Amino acid sequence: MAALFKLLNLEISMPAQVLLAIVALAIGIPHGAIDHLITTPRTSRNKFILFIFIYTLIAVLAGIAISTWNQAGFQVVVLMSALHFGFGDAAFFNEGERSSGRSGVPFPLLVIYALPAGFLPVVLPLTDSRTKDVLAELNPLLLNWSGSFTELIRGITFASALTAILILLIYKNFVLAIDLALLAALSTIAPPLIAFAVYFGGWHAIRHTARLVPKLPSAMQKVAIGSPIGAFTAAVKPGLYAIAGIFILGIIIVTKGSGEITNHFLWSILVIIWALTVPHMATTSRFDLAVFKRPLRP
Repeated sequence: MAALFKLLNLEISMPAQVLLAIVALAIGIPHGAIDHLITTPRTSRNKFILFIFIYTLIAVLAGIAISTWNQAGFQVVVLMSALHFGFGDAAFFNEGERSSGRSGVPFPLLVIYALPAGFLPVVLPLTDSRTKDVLAELNPLLLNWSGSFTELIRGITFASALTAILILLIYKNFVLAIDLALLAALSTIAPPLIAFAVYFGGWHAIRHTARLVPKLPSAMQKVAIGSPIGAFTAAVKPGLYAIAGIFILGIIIVTKGSGEITNHFLWSILVIIWALTVPHMATTSRFDLAVFKRPLRP
C-alpha cells in the first residue's frame, strides 16, 4: 500500500502512518506473547513460575534502560532485533525445507541470507532521510542514533544484500533470493515507519507463529483434521491478551504524561514492545540454534 502511494506520488500523513503502524504492530504482538507456553513445561510449577519471574524482570529492566538511555538503548535494540529477525527467518525457511522432506539449506547459505534479511528491514528504514521526521515525532533524542556512520551502515547493508542475492542465485535458492529482493524494495520504497511495521506484522510475526504450530497441542489438533488456517489461529489465540494489555498500558502512560496520543502513545507502545522483545529474543534463540545445529539430513 505504501509503495503504491509512493509510485502515485501521494503522501501519507503522519497520523495515517501512525495508524497503519499501530495496526501492523498489533498483528505482530501475539507471536511473542506465548513464550511461556513453549519454553517451560507446565508440569513443573516451580520452573514455570521462575521462568515467568525472570522473563518479566528482564522485560522491566529493558524497558527502564530504554526509557532512561533512549539513544543507547535504541542502538542495542536495533542490533539485537536485526540478528533476531534475520536468523529467525532463516530458521523458518530451514524448518520448512525439512518438513517437506528435503535436506534443508546449508548453514553457510543460511548465514549469508540471515544477516541482510535482518538488517534490511531494520537499518534501511531507520537510516532513511525520511526517518528524521518520524523520529522527531516519536522521540527527538533518537535523531542522531547512527551518528556519522549513517551512509556507511546503509552501504554495508545494501552491499551485503546484493552479495547475498547473487550467491543465492548461483546456488539456485530462488526463494531466499526473492525474499531478500522484496525486503530491500519494502525497506527503501515504503515510508520508514510503515516499512518496519509491515515487516514486523506481515513478515516476521507470521513466520514465527507458523513455527509455533508444532509446539502447541491445540494447533496440532487442527493440523490433524486438515485445517491449516485453524492451526494458525490456534497458535495466535493464546497471545491475543497481550494486544489489549500493551495498549492499555500505553494509554495509561500517555494519560499520566502529556496526553498527546498520536506521538507519545506510539513511542510508549514501541518502548513496551522493545522491552518485551529482549527476553523474547533470548527465548527464541534456543529454537533458532537448535534448527542450525541439526544435521542436514533428517
